[in-house]
Amino acid sequence: MLSMNALPRSCRYRGGEAAVQVVSLVVVDRSFVAANARELARMRAVVSRLSDRQLGAMVNEYWSVAGVLGHIAFWDGRALYLAGKLERGETFTASENEPEDVDWINDSSRPLIHAIPPRALAELAVSIAEETDELVASLPDEMLAGLGETSPLNPVRANHRGEHLDEIEAAIRQRT
Repeated sequence: MLSMNALPRSCRYRGGEAAVQVVSLVVVDRSFVAANARELARMRAVVSRLSDRQLGAMVNEYWSVAGVLGHIAFWDGRALYLAGKLERGETFTASENEPEDVDWINDSSRPLIHAIPPRALAELAVSIAEETDELVASLPDEMLAGLGETSPLNPVRANHRGEHLDEIEAAIRQRT
């Protein structure tokens, strides 16, 4: 039994036993918040400085600049959906796991993404990124700590955005 004298005065009370509350401390590396914000700022800068013509320019034989931004928005939207589910206390299902090969997803979404006018698509990509970053950053450490290597939710959106923003900037540099 815990002696009353072993507790700080603020934890003692008269006539009974001490109540001890065990607090669990969860520490999560939240550096992803700054990394996501950095790549979001970079995306905003790219979208704001490119003309409509540049947004319609091809990055490669399959994807336009706006299309690449739409691709980022698609995958950020998936993260937004999963983060919302986590926030509501819902568990992930096996069907929400990302398949090993996502080429079929990217290839099948490409015509739909390219059907959106380039400027609208670029602005939508920024909007979805903002919403995703806000929600993911607001998730409590306890929720984030439960995300493992195999979790369908990857709160680090910066890596995917950065990879594709690099491609966009290289394609634009080649054209100028």
